[in-house]
Amino acid sequence: MFKEFKAFAMRGNVLDLAVGVIIGAAFGAIVTSLVNDIIMPPVGKMMGGMDFKDLFIPLDGSNYKSLADAKMAGAPVVAYGNFLNTIINFLIVSFSIFLLIRQVNRLTGPPPAPAPLTKDCRFCGMSIPLKATKCGHCTSELQ
Repeated sequence: MFKEFKAFAMRGNVLDLAVGVIIGAAFGAIVTSLVNDIIMPPVGKMMGGMDFKDLFIPLDGSNYKSLADAKMAGAPVVAYGNFLNTIINFLIVSFSIFLLIRQVNRLTGPPPAPAPLTKDCRFCGMSIPLKATKCGHCTSELQ
């Protein structure tokens, strides 16, 4: 059983997937920092000095100074500021992946055309298998 697991774990696809997940997690942390620490502060400054992390709607009708105060009080809230940050994270990650895939597709070029599996009969023009020695449509002998 251990040998089977080792063979499974050492296959190329599994290792590639593991590397992809690890790099993806690290990339996600970078994008989160980019959004929270670089993009959102200037956007908040342009919008009158607001911090998007503190945008919320309390559902109990009370007024709270911050999201942390509302959570400490146990009030149900809709934290739409965090949701906006998450949407921006997603857009940046998806756009980055789009650019990466686009570049990879440019570098690799179009895939080669598959080898033909059929040929046309020179007598009747119908499609027949490459290895055929006799046309199945007109029964002509092929060379």
